Amino acid sequence: MKTLFANPVLVKELKLRFRNLKSFTGILFYLIAMSVFVFGFIFLATSLTGNGFFRPDESFMLFSIMTYIQLGLILFITPALTAGTISTEREKQTLNILLTTSQTSFQIIFGKMTSSIAFLLLMIVSGLPIYSLVFLYGGVSPSQLFYIFLFYMLTLLAIASIGVMLSTLIRKTIVAIIATYGAMIFIAGVTAFFLLISVQLSQIGATTPSISPVAHFWATINPPAVLLTLLQPPMEEQLQSLTMVPIPLWIGYAIFYVLVSAGCLLLAVKKLRVNMNKYK
Repeated sequence: MKTLFANPVLVKELKLRFRNLKSFTGILFYLIAMSVFVFGFIFLATSLTGNGFFRPDESFMLFSIMTYIQLGLILFITPALTAGTISTEREKQTLNILLTTSQTSFQIIFGKMTSSIAFLLLMIVSGLPIYSLVFLYGGVSPSQLFYIFLFYMLTLLAIASIGVMLSTLIRKTIVAIIATYGAMIFIAGVTAFFLLISVQLSQIGATTPSISPVAHFWATINPPAVLLTLLQPPMEEQLQSLTMVPIPLWIGYAIFYVLVSAGCLLLAVKKLRVNMNKYK
């Protein structure tokens, strides 16, 4: 484990990224924007009610909105950060040099991916003090916040793994980025569309409310749907009663995307040197 996190590729990439003023400027503006949104929401909520109080249900609404904003941030930025990790080295003609070092293919892939997502991890962690404001007004438990951040970590890892794999398989960076965004759109949007279609089909001819196991599967791999059950635990129980599938969405989500992440990383490691020989 010590060797894994101390490999030269990771150390070099982290130094280059976090010695850049743009990284910290980006985090600064992100925190300013989130602070303006949070305090603006609290101000408007207390002004509209007229009693000067910020109720727990309003606090939970604010927390839910911030949670989905963070998810959108992960889905939107991660492909851009990870899809060019290997293809950029290939375009700069530096991948040959990198492959002649003593670093293994896994160390190269892991170092590139970890350095790419470190910026997003820092951004998410830096927003914790703003998130913690909701605890002053109630409506949200610390355990709920903990599970949601674990959900963020797994989602970030899955999308980053897909981006690194496509960056290894595809020669051009712009094509790899487009393909990664396509995969992200499928994960977040197409699965939601299939979920709605499956729910509608399960209602045709049904005498009692029910949802097919196929719809449960699409809900399991859809990040917004799983996040909704983490925010609203009673919805999880209702979904299980309608589908007759006793497995919670978050368990299926974790299993599916851990397998996806592992498969993408293994394929990227396997194809790294093979593709380099192909493009010589």
